[in-house]
Amino acid sequence: MKTLTKEIQTAITPKMALELLKDGNERFVNNLKVNRNLLQQANETSDGQHPFAVILSCIDSRTSAELIFDQGLGDVFSVRIAGNIINEDILGSMEFGCKVAGSKIIVVLGHTKCGAVKGACDHLEMGNLTALLTKIRPAVDDEKTTVENRNSNNSEFVEKVAAINVKRTVKNIIERSPILKEMIESGTIGIVGGCHNITSGKVEFYPDTMIINSTLINE
Repeated sequence: MKTLTKEIQTAITPKMALELLKDGNERFVNNLKVNRNLLQQANETSDGQHPFAVILSCIDSRTSAELIFDQGLGDVFSVRIAGNIINEDILGSMEFGCKVAGSKIIVVLGHTKCGAVKGACDHLEMGNLTALLTKIRPAVDDEKTTVENRNSNNSEFVEKVAAINVKRTVKNIIERSPILKEMIESGTIGIVGGCHNITSGKVEFYPDTMIINSTLINE
């Protein structure tokens, strides 16, 4: 697997970037990871990096973007925070990754059985975590189909909230970053939300969040 150069990165379209991630996840699920010389990649990227994707995921130890998408050094910018939420610092990091460093797609990746989502469902308050969980709470409130047992003991409710949280994050990125919005609308970059199943390893992308070549793909 070649280390990404500026020339290779430039030739990748947002659609191609998504396919690279899908193919990588397929390899991960089937335990067919590419044989990489990571030390060589470290040396080859020592003077510069040209990742093709910015992936916002949770801090969960089972949801390493590089592993579940079978990517090497220099391939992706990995942004990790509990509950895959955004703030100004994360938006700034995404703007750097896309506008300055040339990445072609933003992925917001939630996962099953997310502890942060469970905490928000249970209205947990604990130190600085309280402020973080308030950013997930709107997704809890938006989940209207569950009337009873709206807590972490209801696994179906938790997964519904997790999906809503991802979709809200995609929407918020576009609304809160004029730089990224312009790049998405011009087709320079794409954006998509998805969910990583920590049991199967499979990543499901949500069509109603997928904007590729400035077109919402909802099929």
